[in-house]
Amino acid sequence: MPPELSQKNGLHFYQFPNLSRFAEIKHGVFTRLSGFSKAPFQGLNVSVNVGDDPESIARNHHAILTCLDEDELVFIHQVHGSDIILLKKENTDTPLIHNNQTGEPISKLSKSITPAKVAAQKRAENTGFLFSPELQQQTFEIGSGDAIITDIPGKILVIQTADCQPILLFDPNQKVVAAVHSGWRGSLQNIIGKTIMSMVHHFHCNPEKIIAGIGPSLGPCCSEFVHYRKEIPGSFWKYKKNENHFDFWELSQDQMLETGVKTSNIHISGLCTKCRNDLFFSYRSQKITGRCAGVIGLTCSDRR
Repeated sequence: MPPELSQKNGLHFYQFPNLSRFAEIKHGVFTRLSGFSKAPFQGLNVSVNVGDDPESIARNHHAILTCLDEDELVFIHQVHGSDIILLKKENTDTPLIHNNQTGEPISKLSKSITPAKVAAQKRAENTGFLFSPELQQQTFEIGSGDAIITDIPGKILVIQTADCQPILLFDPNQKVVAAVHSGWRGSLQNIIGKTIMSMVHHFHCNPEKIIAGIGPSLGPCCSEFVHYRKEIPGSFWKYKKNENHFDFWELSQDQMLETGVKTSNIHISGLCTKCRNDLFFSYRSQKITGRCAGVIGLTCSDRR
C-alpha cells in the first residue's frame, strides 16, 4: 500500500499511515512540486550544496516550516557513511557524533548548532543577497553524518534525497525519533541497523516498538549496477533481482528485522524516484537536480 499523499499550503507530501496515527510527531516526505527553485532544481529543493539560488532555498525551508507549523529544521551534512548524530536533551549544546566502528562518540561539535544558511551565504557573496532575519533563525546544520536521533520536541529532523532512501523512525514509548539517509553505500554499511541500535543503547528504545517508514527512493526497477561485482559484496547478491538490478527496499527491511523491528511496523512506500521524477528529484535521471526533504520530529505540546 503506498503512503498517503497530503497537501497543505500548496505543498505536497507523502505520509506513512503507521506514523500518521501518532499525534506527538510530525512527519512526511515532500515532493518537488511547488516551491521557489528554478530549473534544474525546479520545485521544493532543500539542499544548499547543489548550486541552487540561496534565496530560493531559504524560502523553500520557510514553506516547509509553515506547512508543518513548526519553527526549526535540523539538517546534517550527509556523506554516505555510517556516523550517527545524537541530539539528546542532556547534550543539546554539544551534540555527539557517534562512530559505529568503535561504538564511541568521536567528537563533540565545536558549536551547538551552526546555521546551514552560512553555506548558502557563501554562495551568495557575489550576488549581494542576504537572508532576511526571519529566515536566518529557522534552518540549522549540526554536523556530518547520515543519521540523526533526538528526544527533543520541536526539532524537525531533515534528510535530503534524490534517489537515496529517507528512513523515518519513531519509538512511541520512549518518544524518540530518527531520520536516516541510506543510499546504496549506506545500505552496505547497515546505517539503518546501526541507527536503530543507537536508539536502543543511547535512548533505551525497544526495537519491537519502533515504527518505521522507508520513503520514496530508487526502486528495484531502476537500481542498476553494471559493475556490481566490483561495487557490491557477494553477501548482498541475494537482493539481485535480475542481471544487474538490486532491491534495496528489501535489504532495508531485512536490516530492520535483524534488529528486532516487527514486520507489521514497517511501511515501504514502493515509490521509485527515477520512475516518478515528475514528483521527486532523481540524480540517476537528471544528474544536476535538487533534493527532496524527508522530515520527522516530536511536536511541542502546544502544537498538536
